[in-house]
This record gives sequence, structure tokens and C-alpha cells, in this order.
Amino acid sequence: MREEKLFQLALTLVPGLGDILVKTLISYLGSAQQVFEATVNKLTKVPGIGPNTARAIKKFDLKEAEEQLKRLTDKSIQLYFYTDKGYPHRLKNIYDAPALIYLSGDVDLNHSRMLAIVGTRNATDHGKQFVHEFVKDLASHKLIIVSGLAYGIDIEAHKAALKYNIPTIGVIASGLDIIYPQVHAKYAKKMLDQGGLLTEYPLKTTLDPARFPARNRIIAGLSDATVVIEAASKGGALITADLASGYDREVFAVPGRWNDDFSNGCNRIIKNNLAQSITSAKDLEYYMQWPEGEEIGETKVSLSKEEFSDEEWTVISTINKSGSGIHIDEISWKSQIQISQLANILLNLEFKGVVNCIPGKKYGLN
Repeated sequence: MREEKLFQLALTLVPGLGDILVKTLISYLGSAQQVFEATVNKLTKVPGIGPNTARAIKKFDLKEAEEQLKRLTDKSIQLYFYTDKGYPHRLKNIYDAPALIYLSGDVDLNHSRMLAIVGTRNATDHGKQFVHEFVKDLASHKLIIVSGLAYGIDIEAHKAALKYNIPTIGVIASGLDIIYPQVHAKYAKKMLDQGGLLTEYPLKTTLDPARFPARNRIIAGLSDATVVIEAASKGGALITADLASGYDREVFAVPGRWNDDFSNGCNRIIKNNLAQSITSAKDLEYYMQWPEGEEIGETKVSLSKEEFSDEEWTVISTINKSGSGIHIDEISWKSQIQISQLANILLNLEFKGVVNCIPGKKYGLN
């Protein structure tokens, strides 16, 4: 296992190889180790791999990956390659998911409920207060709060989660050995015991403004829904919301006064039907079908397998094990049924009165 991890890590460190090419190589050659063992001629037969890239793979010194892996092990940092079972399935279902992610902390990346909270770096006192009340009121749902550890709304979301004993994940745009802003390091340290820190970048990767939008796709991709609390007309929070919408995830925004600069972004995406307007945790509970105080556990249904096709029963079993609403992407991933086929199966099961479609593009059993 460690040897394969070494090759997976090495593959992501080869200059010129992006996430898409890494996934393409694995798809054609089977594993990261087989990529490095392939000849230049064989590598160039993979779509997108030219002679220069093939030579770069063959010339790559594995010692660099060995040193990186040792440092990661010493720091108890976990690696998740996109083919690993523990890789977050929500993230895997987005087209531009990172091939490899680094996690520090102890948190389930496939938890049943993941909520992103983002907003302006220049949060008002009203915005900060709203975040804390909003998160407090959601505590009973046993969710995980995801944000970007940035100034403003992001750090308030993390602080509120820590205060109310909710696991929280900070997605950062650097290596896990570089915390930015440094003033948030004390919160980042607490999050290691109550959540974790996650990145797609290896150790010693310094900050670059271009990495923040890329970081935002992970925040959106990890989560069932994204909530925007205070956002100007432009900014990272709106980028995250736009990404979430593109990934077919739910987007919510908290409206504000028409002349409030830090509500312009929220008001605009609500007006343009890019986000649902919410003003409290109860609104989110309604749209996401999260009844207050609901206990998450396996649903008990009385159905006969003989009444359904093999594919229908697979879908029913997958939904049943979720214990609550499960996103169609997750059903597809767990059942290994393609979305196009799955949509027809779910529609037939709806007609039979077995499943119901609930807000958030999720399905539950009747």
C-alpha cells in the first residue's frame, strides 16, 4: 500500500501533469506504478501525453516523492488518491476534482451531511452574529461545516463550529505546513482535534493568489450545499457559489439591505435565481429536508426484493443504508450505476411510490 502511495504522490509531482492527465494515465494504464513502468512509446499513446510529458515522467526522481512521503508520515498527514475508497465521493463526482488531496486531522470526508459556509473577508458585526446563531441552530443535525479559514465569514464559521462542538474542515490554498493567515493558526490547531485541514498542494507550497479560486472548487465539491453570508459584488464567496451551482449542488444566500455593499453579491445571486434566499437555520432545514432533532440512522423499510429488478433493488438498498436523503451523485457512486440509467430507475421507483425526491437533489424512501 505504501509503495502505491509513493507512486501516486510521485505522479502528482511530475512537472506538467495536471489532474486530468493524471486521471487519464490511470484510466489507460491501471495504476500509478504502471505509469512509471511504462515505456515512452506506450505513454505517448495515452491521449494528451506528448513526448515531452512522457520523458518528464520517465526522468522523474522518485526520491523527491520518498522525501515528501516521509515528511507527511512524520506529520500524520493522510493522502487520498482519487481511486481510494476514502476519497470524498462528493468531490470525486465533480469533473475537475484534484487527483490527490492531503488531510491533517481526524474527520470523515464522506460524512452524511456536509455544509459549506462562505462570505466576505470584511464581515460586519451583524454578519458574524448571524454565522454564530446559524451554526448553533444547525448543531443538532450532526453535520460538518466546510470553509476556507480566511478572514471574515470563513473563520467565523470555523469558530462557531468549534464552539458548538461541530466538526469543521478548513480547505487551504497552500501546503499543510503553511497556515494563512497566521493569526488563524490557533483555530487551525483546534480543528485538528475537531475536524481537519485539507489541501491539494504538497508540503512547502507557498501562497499564490491564483490558487484561491482552485481552492474554492474543493469547498463547493465537498459539500451538499453552499451558504453565502455577506458577499460584495465580486469575490471568492461568489466564485464558490457559482462553482457549487455548476456542480449541481444547492446554493443559498442570506439577503441584506439594498444599499449594503456586503450584501450586493447575495442580493444579486438571489435575484438571478442562482441561490435560494434564507434568513435562518429553519429555512435551510426546510429546503434540505433536515427535520430538527432528526437522528441519522438506517431506515427500516418493508419491501420484497422479488418485486424489483436487480438494479432497482441495488438503488433501494443504497438509499436505505444512507438513513436520510442521499444525493443522486452519491447513489451513482455507491451503486456503480451511471447517472443516465439511474435517473430512469429513480423515476420508476417514484412512480411505484417507493422513493421520493426531496430538495437538494436527494432521494429518500417513503
